[in-house]
Amino acid sequence: MTQRTIAALMLALGLATLAGCASPTVITLNDGREIQAVDTPTFDKASGFYEFKQLDGKETRINKDQVRTVKDL
Repeated sequence: MTQRTIAALMLALGLATLAGCASPTVITLNDGREIQAVDTPTFDKASGFYEFKQLDGKETRINKDQVRTVKDL
């Protein structure tokens, strides 16, 4: 194999690995609104908030009392 082929295979393997890590999530609020997150939100027990990053890259926190469901896409 040439160096170019090996480099292309390594790049493809790296991208496939990174793509498998993210699992987009839809967070449904009690008022019916839906918010899409890049990954599964984390829950901070001390503060009572879900923390996540929206699709536009904005970090967001939502009180658990406002959340109805959290579902993976």
